Amino acid sequence: MKKGINTICTHEGEIKDETFKGAISPLYMSTSYAYEDVDIKRYPRYFNTPNQEALCKKIAALEHAESALIFGSGMAAISTSLLAFLKAGDHIVIQNQIYGGTHNLILEEFDKYGIVYSFTRGMEVTDFEAEIKENTRVVYIETPSNPLLQLTDIQGIAELAQKNNVVSMIDNTFASPVNQNPIDFGIDIVIHSATKYMGGHSDICAGAVAASHVHMEKIFHLAKNLGGSLSDYTVWLLERSLKTMGLRVKAQNENAQKLAEYLAGHEDIKQVYYPGLAQHPQHDLAQRQMHGFGGMLSFELLDAGKTSEFQKALKLIKASMSLAGVESTLLSPAQTSHALLSAEERQQQGITDGLIRFSVGIEETEDLIADLEQALKAISKDKNTLPVGN
Repeated sequence: MKKGINTICTHEGEIKDETFKGAISPLYMSTSYAYEDVDIKRYPRYFNTPNQEALCKKIAALEHAESALIFGSGMAAISTSLLAFLKAGDHIVIQNQIYGGTHNLILEEFDKYGIVYSFTRGMEVTDFEAEIKENTRVVYIETPSNPLLQLTDIQGIAELAQKNNVVSMIDNTFASPVNQNPIDFGIDIVIHSATKYMGGHSDICAGAVAASHVHMEKIFHLAKNLGGSLSDYTVWLLERSLKTMGLRVKAQNENAQKLAEYLAGHEDIKQVYYPGLAQHPQHDLAQRQMHGFGGMLSFELLDAGKTSEFQKALKLIKASMSLAGVESTLLSPAQTSHALLSAEERQQQGITDGLIRFSVGIEETEDLIADLEQALKAISKDKNTLPVGN
């Protein structure tokens, strides 16, 4: 029987408390397990403690995958997945708009390993096809992209990868499994910063990968050697957080849609980037491949020079480094998530100094709009003040 998203979030991968009949999974903190007369030799670095194993089943179910692994961070999940399928002399095609940390990993580390890479010029399937070489082994995408919420055709990329016998990978963090399931479109490997929507409360650092048994075996083989496992206490907290992910993300979707529409109609806003807006250039694609449009949006102030002043004027929404918590936060990508990129690289990606990335929480929509309104009025009051003449 096919289960709904909230049922999977709540029940899949639970550990039954056979001793005391508790309602939630018990926490097994041991880092040492017996090895004689057992079916599985358990060891934390092998990702198979009871809590690790159970959580992986839940994440696999959420992403419609055969298998999953959890890691100590999103970057641990990304780097391990990439390096599991790439060696010296291999080539990877990478979307030109990706998370700054992934961009830095490729630019700063791949040359050391002799891995060749090409960033696409655009985000159309033809842009990826133009970069495919004889030694291409991986195609890597992120959709919606961080921070401009641009979309890539997931099915088109999956078909391109299959035609060229290469592995397709996607960073699905911004969408979450609630809003998008890339494996249904033919993608091989789905990666998450579980710190974000899976954790959802700004108190967990973790990563996740979901794929087929065959692909996951290759990732596991490298993962156990790199040692990017997650402590069982954090695993237990993440399972607890996933129970409410469906409810949280749907509330964030609704808020983000209303806030995007509000900002798009405001005289002091130059541009809004949100796939749920009818005027978004890829709105039709979003409707085809997403169940919901997500809780992330970005916007630019008409007066880009007042970006910092605007953020400081907010009273409810926090200027904060991460995203996807139940609380609304925003930041300037040029100063945070993409600060390690050069000004020229940011310009090439369309990331201006005045761009603000907005992670919408679960607060009342009216309260969030009121906070944005008072902050926008605070930075625009001087333009309505005429100088006193003689």
